[in-house]
Amino acid sequence: MLENYLPVLLQIVIAGGFAGLTLLISVLLGRAASRSPMKDSAYECGMLPLTEGQPRFSVKFYIVAMLFVLFDIEVVFLYPWAVIFKDHVAAFGAGIFWTALGFVSILGVAFVYAWRKGVLDWRN
Repeated sequence: MLENYLPVLLQIVIAGGFAGLTLLISVLLGRAASRSPMKDSAYECGMLPLTEGQPRFSVKFYIVAMLFVLFDIEVVFLYPWAVIFKDHVAAFGAGIFWTALGFVSILGVAFVYAWRKGVLDWRN
């Protein structure tokens, strides 16, 4: 049974040996880079960087984005349900309706919770 794992072990040894040999050759043959403030400065299309690289976004932006994705997924689940509801209500009875209503009510509770926590308030 051990001979079945021999090719995998051989591949791991070859890959590790190649990585180690490549690093060793790079250290031995490579030139040591001289550091200078000009060399370490950011190059932005020939212009000196005046501000930070990326502006900071408010955490509320990300929370609203996650809520949008959450409620967007709700529509993705409810659209196929609405399309087949009329044809399958006789087969499944009222259970299919109450299941969807429970799903919407759970998301409604989540929406009310987010609203009361002030997640959707952009005034401050």
